[in-house]
Amino acid sequence: MRLIFLLGLAGFASAFSLRTTDPMLTLIADDLGVTVQQAALLASAYTLPYALMQVVLGPVGDAIGKSRLVRLALAVLTVGLVLSTIAPTYGTVMAGRILAGAFAGGIIPASMALIGDRVPYEERQIAISRFLLAVILGQMSGSAVSGALAETFGWRVVFGLSAGLTALICAAALIGLSREVETRSPLSIAGAQRNYATVLSNPASLIVFATVAAEGLLIFGIFPFVAPVLIEHGAAGAFQAGLTIAAFAIGGVVYSAVVRRLIASLGQWGMMKAGGLAAGLSYLVIAFPVPWPVVSLAFLVAGFGFYMLHNTMQTQATELAPAARGSALALFASSFFIGQGIGPVLYGYVAIHTGFAPLFLGVGLLTAGLGFASARLIRREQA
Repeated sequence: MRLIFLLGLAGFASAFSLRTTDPMLTLIADDLGVTVQQAALLASAYTLPYALMQVVLGPVGDAIGKSRLVRLALAVLTVGLVLSTIAPTYGTVMAGRILAGAFAGGIIPASMALIGDRVPYEERQIAISRFLLAVILGQMSGSAVSGALAETFGWRVVFGLSAGLTALICAAALIGLSREVETRSPLSIAGAQRNYATVLSNPASLIVFATVAAEGLLIFGIFPFVAPVLIEHGAAGAFQAGLTIAAFAIGGVVYSAVVRRLIASLGQWGMMKAGGLAAGLSYLVIAFPVPWPVVSLAFLVAGFGFYMLHNTMQTQATELAPAARGSALALFASSFFIGQGIGPVLYGYVAIHTGFAPLFLGVGLLTAGLGFASARLIRREQA
């Protein structure tokens, strides 16, 4: 429990800093003199380096120890957040977000891999769901706090708060995780290649990674556009956007409270199917001209569905290659955040030409079928 608590704090910091940007994009755009589409790239500036650095950080965690990697990543994340706070221009803010995202990528995957090392498989999905609760609370707090504070105090205050919070959690991790004893091995390119080859030799790996990339693209890729979407549904601005994104996280909290019952009643394959269907149908609702509180409620249901699917995929990922678990979880996170990073770029282009209603209609239909397709393919490979 001490280990999961400390890892949960680290995951909270990573998720908090990730989600602070989304509700503030219109404010950042106005202050820095750029378009909303350009401001949305600040989300990709965090998520794409997060994804790409996994290729490096996964083998680093396997070599130096996953707890050491978490501590190092928290320290550099703090520096990146400070730079984002004081950066004077759009380009320098983006540079700060790139640095923060690159090393935030060393936290959540390494934490899940460490849980995989310490917890037996039959209890692992429950343990990961407890860790995931802290991540969800970070997402919820990041979006809600940024939406509430940004309109009154400005977006820089929000980034500063994120930097201070991460610094405190970094100090706690430096003290608490120093007790962890892990086997160290030489870090080499050849060793990294062997680890990745081990992971990819499992035929289920590509399906798991493709599924989680689709999750990031379809479900999370839309988040930077929540504020302008809500304006079309009658909301005012950043505060309502923060509440709506927080509602998604609340759905995850509800999931964490009932996960044991869901596993017992549906099993992992049933959870994947039901989760994708719930998230997809929720996004279909947003395609229609409903009031903004209905959009927020739809995001809550979408969050519940997403975590049903995603938590199951996380547990699957911990068993793809037990001997190279850090590398496996790194590829898992990389795939997820590549999907998230592509989303704002792709959807910004689509929204300009079609508007948001057709966008949510297409995303909803694809998400509804994702769990069914993935469960069938993974089961076929494991048969």
